[in-house]
Amino acid sequence: MQAMKKALTTAAAILMLGSTVACSSGGGSGDNASGSGAQGNQAAGAPKKVELKIFLGGLDRFRDQFDKYFAQFAEKEKKEKNIEVSINSEYPGAENAPQILKTRLATGDVPDIFSIHAVNEIPDYYKAGYLSDLSSQPLASKLSDGIKPIVSIDNKVVAVPMESLEWGYLYNKKIFNDLGLKPPTTFSEMKTVTQKLKDNNVKPFLLSYKEGWIPQLFLSLTIGGLVNSSHKDFVDSMNKGQGSFADIKEMFDIIDLVNANGTDRAFEIGNDDGAAEFASGKAAMWVQGPWDSDSILKINDKLDFGVAPLPLNDDPNATMINVSVSTSLAMASNGKNKEVSQDLLNYILDDQASNELYQSLKFNPVSKTHTFKPYPWVEEASSYVNKGKSYKDPSIPSAVKDEGGKALQAYFSKKMSKEDVIKDLDKTWKDANTAANKK
Repeated sequence: MQAMKKALTTAAAILMLGSTVACSSGGGSGDNASGSGAQGNQAAGAPKKVELKIFLGGLDRFRDQFDKYFAQFAEKEKKEKNIEVSINSEYPGAENAPQILKTRLATGDVPDIFSIHAVNEIPDYYKAGYLSDLSSQPLASKLSDGIKPIVSIDNKVVAVPMESLEWGYLYNKKIFNDLGLKPPTTFSEMKTVTQKLKDNNVKPFLLSYKEGWIPQLFLSLTIGGLVNSSHKDFVDSMNKGQGSFADIKEMFDIIDLVNANGTDRAFEIGNDDGAAEFASGKAAMWVQGPWDSDSILKINDKLDFGVAPLPLNDDPNATMINVSVSTSLAMASNGKNKEVSQDLLNYILDDQASNELYQSLKFNPVSKTHTFKPYPWVEEASSYVNKGKSYKDPSIPSAVKDEGGKALQAYFSKKMSKEDVIKDLDKTWKDANTAANKK
């Protein structure tokens, strides 16, 4: 998916909201208009224009919801501050977005607001000096107690959480109910469920390996479950350069089971096609997260699906839900329009409007002011969390995750053996350690 740009101008806002939105106040950091007196003078005079550049990697499927909300913000900013905002929103694909963003930031072509993965990317972007401290903004005090630490570093809130995740794999409840099946709690039970599905001519697993980030999900699920049960020191030992993926070689058990019992044409199916196939009942399970719920329900709004933890071995204590924050919005530390950027990020968690936004995106509540009822699959995942059957998404170097996706693609196509994958990931982690120590 190539990066696409779309400016929300006055006309766009009129078309979408039926109201007049002008265009915005002075560029610059906002320091010259941050006080109430400056804002009063601004409101009394002619409106100024600000173009806000927003980089939303991998979120093209939510373009309509975001662009509508940005238009609402532009209307609010015009009414309250006489600042006319045109928003240049860009939606590059998930595969290329991280590298595009890093290049932009390094070369000075800086978006005012950009999306990053809270767990994976906040430490690196913060260390590089790209993130603004949002701790003094009203949004910071609204964050739920369990969410706030995940978007904070050095006791500073540096991002607004969008997708808070409780995930494992998706399963088709109708198929399970029709066959009298329940989500398995152990690997042996998963093998039994898989066989029962096959006996009834149902494909157990949907395979969608066209995009490397999808098989890469196995890393978070297997490392997370094992580090929080039988291999508690794995991540620490890898960070010290003393461990090896050979220590958790059992991670391949579930990967092999999925690969051997999946749908055809795995390398022809990416995320969008995968959502359509799952929505159409082509398989009973998909190792994927609820972030695809919107895409799935656009295809089949009657689909009854659930979220369950992925079994890794015969220890039920290792079968847990992964809890994380992925997509979050950060403000560039050297952005040109900080006042307006802050206003937009605060509006993302507006006490009233954000309820509709998050619900339309089918995201979980993240604010203390969110009052909307979570979707059934969210409540199901939360039921495991409430029982203590969850863990925080493990901290794995981004380079390891990226390489993991490629390696598991090669493993599926039999171009790499288990031993090859282990050696590759061990080397990538060691290289990541070296790179981190040089910074």
